[in-house]
Amino acid sequence: MANLQAALAEEGLTAQIHVVKVQDAEEAQRRGFLGSPSIHVDDADLWPDERRGYFWGCRVYRTSEGFRGWPTVMMIREKLAGVRTSDAGGAL
Repeated sequence: MANLQAALAEEGLTAQIHVVKVQDAEEAQRRGFLGSPSIHVDDADLWPDERRGYFWGCRVYRTSEGFRGWPTVMMIREKLAGVRTSDAGGAL
């Protein structure tokens, strides 16, 4: 959450952030959940990955410092910039 808030601030953006708690593996499968943390804009994951099965667990991101349990501020900024160029709005 801190990296998301920092990326928004650095980009001069404001957004409504909705935290969604995925309760169990069945809900994860229904939502196509890729693991926690996930960041979505307009219901689209910023790091999509098509799978046959989805899971209720932690997510790993490939960063410039190696694998981490969350995306860096720069990674989020880059994804948000891509969203802004393709769509003028969005809810996180």
